[in-house]
Amino acid sequence: MINVTKTFLPPLEEYVSYLERIWASGQITNNGELLRELEQRLKDFLGVKHLFFTANGTLALQVALRAMDIKGQVITTPFSYVATTGALLWEHCEPVFVDIGPRDYCIDPGKIEAAITPETEAILAVHVYGCACEVDAIAAIARRHNLKVLYDAAHTFGARLNGRSLASYGDAAALSFHATKLFHTGEGGAVVTDNDDLARKIRLYRAFGHIGEDYFSIGINAKNSELHAAMGLCMLPRVPELIAMRRELASGYDQQLHELPLVRPQPAEGLERNFAYYPVVFPSEAALLSARAALAAANIGTRRYFFPPLNRLPYVQGDSCPLAEAVSARVLCLPLSHAITSSMQREITDMLRACLLS
Repeated sequence: MINVTKTFLPPLEEYVSYLERIWASGQITNNGELLRELEQRLKDFLGVKHLFFTANGTLALQVALRAMDIKGQVITTPFSYVATTGALLWEHCEPVFVDIGPRDYCIDPGKIEAAITPETEAILAVHVYGCACEVDAIAAIARRHNLKVLYDAAHTFGARLNGRSLASYGDAAALSFHATKLFHTGEGGAVVTDNDDLARKIRLYRAFGHIGEDYFSIGINAKNSELHAAMGLCMLPRVPELIAMRRELASGYDQQLHELPLVRPQPAEGLERNFAYYPVVFPSEAALLSARAALAAANIGTRRYFFPPLNRLPYVQGDSCPLAEAVSARVLCLPLSHAITSSMQREITDMLRACLLS
């Protein structure tokens, strides 16, 4: 079976060396030594002032929304994983969907202002597939209308825009460290911000709202453990190598698929990509379904990422977003991980060629 992704695991003995430190300390959770070390190393890697390791990326979004005191309408994208909309709904916000741009598939800033109402409080944008949103245009809109900006940066780890970590934009950003991600902690995520007041609230909301026996605010249990921090400490030094491997695989796909009627998102100038995914857009949904079935018959896994568009979820009321709906029906992510060999990639591309050129 060729899986669409595969979790990279560090050498077992390296992880065990961190476990030995945990066993020696006897501390498994509650802001232990390894968690503090990981947070500091992540702050250094990403170039951000504050970073809070959380149990997962969805909780990172929820904690950020609550700490930013966002309660009303939030302009967001229909082209993302369901957690983006789910976090808004869970925090009793109203998602207002704005269509995506034709090149990067991120939210289209040119359509945002028409969707702003007196009830609009924030913009929740997504750096889709690790492509950069038009951050300057979004920031300018937010300033004009006094809106907060939160980025779902789940796909961005290791990506940089004009030399700056893509995770560092906005009033805050939420990261995912799920096992399928380029950098992972098994399960995990983080909230990042450069705002000191916001950071204080995030710290409290992540851990029940209290420090020791002093209670300051409402809070939930969104913190993570030493066991997960240990995995992150093993993984972080390997990020450049993993990105290089993915870059080579993506280049192989580019070369082998260039003559096929497939469209790929076009990243912004100045973006150092992390090659988190390799999405291709087929000429029609029928062509996608045919190719996917042929690949599945050969035990090659793919993923319709993202399908359906979030404005068409059965439990939301979303306006039509024609481009997002069209792309969602035709996009497929191809296998991309450290486990994909050149012969596997050739098998995948040969099958796509046979499906699309026959």
